[in-house]
Amino acid sequence: MPGPLSLNTVTVKERWGLRECIEGCARHGIPGISPWRDVLQGMGVEAAARAIRDAGLSVSGLCRGGMFPAADAGGRAAAIEDNRRAIAEAHAIGAACLVMVCGGLPPGSKDLEGARAMVRDGLHAIMEEARAAGVTIALEPLHPMTCADRSVLSTLGQALDLCDELGEGSGVALDVYHVWWDPALRAQLARAGRRIAAFHVCDWLVPTTDTVFDRGLPGEGVIDIPGIRAMVEAGGYRGHTEVEILSRRWWAADPDDVLQEIKRRHATAC
Repeated sequence: MPGPLSLNTVTVKERWGLRECIEGCARHGIPGISPWRDVLQGMGVEAAARAIRDAGLSVSGLCRGGMFPAADAGGRAAAIEDNRRAIAEAHAIGAACLVMVCGGLPPGSKDLEGARAMVRDGLHAIMEEARAAGVTIALEPLHPMTCADRSVLSTLGQALDLCDELGEGSGVALDVYHVWWDPALRAQLARAGRRIAAFHVCDWLVPTTDTVFDRGLPGEGVIDIPGIRAMVEAGGYRGHTEVEILSRRWWAADPDDVLQEIKRRHATAC
């Protein structure tokens, strides 16, 4: 059986703010939630933390930190400061981890190795503060199609190499949408072990009409989610199964219907 269900708030972002997501999770018996920072800040961190506690929800993660590469030193310093704020927010709401989407190439740049160096430097700059706050920094490798604009961290192997450098307090956020294709996935999951800090599920549709905003619910596409989950759990992961759907189709649906369908698919397709 999959781990306890968690709702990533981006799944219903067009119709619900964070307060409605919290109330919806409580109403539908979904025990976990993972806010994005925009809705967290929109509600107010203290108010959100109180509402999450009052609803009895666990926080499987906070999305997102990262976005370190920038065209100049000032931009890189601003990104580091924003990540420090994200660490404080994750601590305030009791998040199991802060998910890192590390950032793509700076505008106008073709220097891929330079962008990766900026990511490495930015992560090293925040790790001491994250460890002091007890916030796990969870590196999320993203599909190579996003390398230019969202993340120069493309594979689980790259993420684990960075974890080896960063040491205590670092881990990986594994999203099946971004890693299912990787021929080295089985070996890298065995290597990851207990460094998996978050497990995100959705599905890859065929055909996919938009590589960012056309994800399917679990069971709608071609990803072997139970097979990947079994490998993740073999390494010791016992956390939430977090449903994160970026989909214009599902955003247009009634959020209560979406949560009902997520619960059904969590039981049958995860």
